[in-house]
Amino acid sequence: MEAIILFTMVLTLLFIGLPVGISLGLSSILFITFFSHDSLSSVAISLFGAGQHYTLLAIPFFILASSFMSTGGVAKRLINFAIASVGHFRGGLAMASVLACMMFAALSGSSPATVVAIGTIAIAGMRQVGYSKEFASGIIANAGTLGILIPPSIVMVVYAASVNVSVGRMFLAGVIPGLLAGGLLMLAIYVVARVKNLPAEEWKGFGNFVKGGKEAGWGLFLVVIIMGGIYGGVFTPTEAAVVAAVYSMFIALFVYRDMGPLQGIGWTNEDDAPEAKVGFNGTVYGVSFFLVWEIMSFFMFAGSESFTAGYRALVGLAIGLVLAIFYVSKRGAHLNASIGTCISQGMPIWSRNLSLMLRKFFPSLFGQESRKVMLEGTKTTVMLMFIIANALLFAHTLSAERIPQAITEWMLDAGFNWFTFLIAVNILLLIGGQFMEPSGLLVIVAPVVFPIAMELGVDPIHLGIIMVVNMEIGMITPPIGLNLFVTSGITGMSLARVVKAAMPFVAVLFVFLILVTYIPALSTALPYAIMGPEIITQ
Repeated sequence: MEAIILFTMVLTLLFIGLPVGISLGLSSILFITFFSHDSLSSVAISLFGAGQHYTLLAIPFFILASSFMSTGGVAKRLINFAIASVGHFRGGLAMASVLACMMFAALSGSSPATVVAIGTIAIAGMRQVGYSKEFASGIIANAGTLGILIPPSIVMVVYAASVNVSVGRMFLAGVIPGLLAGGLLMLAIYVVARVKNLPAEEWKGFGNFVKGGKEAGWGLFLVVIIMGGIYGGVFTPTEAAVVAAVYSMFIALFVYRDMGPLQGIGWTNEDDAPEAKVGFNGTVYGVSFFLVWEIMSFFMFAGSESFTAGYRALVGLAIGLVLAIFYVSKRGAHLNASIGTCISQGMPIWSRNLSLMLRKFFPSLFGQESRKVMLEGTKTTVMLMFIIANALLFAHTLSAERIPQAITEWMLDAGFNWFTFLIAVNILLLIGGQFMEPSGLLVIVAPVVFPIAMELGVDPIHLGIIMVVNMEIGMITPPIGLNLFVTSGITGMSLARVVKAAMPFVAVLFVFLILVTYIPALSTALPYAIMGPEIITQ
């Protein structure tokens, strides 16, 4: 009876138009006041606990990292790299858009951010070479959902915090399903492209692929830092989020220079001598390798007593020096210039850029564009954390009234097994996902279904991935599918047209959902191999 009253109050408040966070919080407070034996002080304790939850502290920093990586320059570099990778296939530009969404998902952890950043550029590009607006919009709306499946994912952090499982295992569990989902979407595009004779891009050679990889490399290295740092035991997922935010800010402001006072200022000038450019580029490759080596070797050998930090630095320095000399010797030979001449002439370019970065350091950090990015990230964080805090209060109310335990007993008495239970979970989440924001829905549903899943022998990490995939589909199903509204906004199409365009590819994601639901190894193989199984203590 208590469960019926509580859920009726939530649905009533939602249907009269109150925001999700307020509906959850207000219904919980009213229920505790009039129907529960729980104290009202538990409301304050629950809300305060949400702000003190260590795992949830990762969310603001991942959002900030996403905000800096959502600059147009990063997305454009990823798209160029994706086109160089798969653009020569039939329907290659559409497949490249999916691949770019997959790469950007690994940087942002957000579906709407992925749709905006990639869709703004990719849809216009597909239209120019003959794709219909509906086809291009449907692809981006669906591929953008990978933002919450491919790690690092904000929704995975929320699930892990809700049921106290490992964020690291959740991130690992999303790798294979994320690649599979992207692969299925690209396969569907290829089939449609063969049937409709869609255009293929010209293959511009392996050199173009390498060039695209170099341009996108600093952005993609963020994934290496996050995943390598977590699984190398260097820092926790929350600390990884802080590192990601700082790294993203530095790359956007000082390396890519897509924003701030350095925007539009290249590392080299047109009037620099060719020998100076060769020397500068060679030393850039050497220094870049040294930095990457230092980070990667630290992740791998931080605890080693034989391979010390000094030895690692010497090895990296030696290889970086060899790499720089090799590049300069190959490029300098065409200019009839010696290695020493090229490197010495390249030093003033280094001096010019380093002095410029020092002079513009604080103006870049506290400039108008940086403040705008931080303000937008703060707004997103406040909105999301408000929903999560009230959802955690709602979950506390459920637990205090033992509603999850009552539902568990009822389902077991009704003869549910793991197979039928997962069908019920999918149906519940698919319906709920049409009306609620993913993080809020997860915080409500996860504590209810989690004990049932444990009783029926469902792996907690597998359950988490199933829930995330359902949230994916919820973001592209009306009436509240957020990706549909974002796609409609960037294309100028009506919501009905976007829904119609997205539906054929939603069918692909439904097939993917079935595979993920009933092939647990897709979710559990990687985390079990690296970190072992999740141990749940009742």
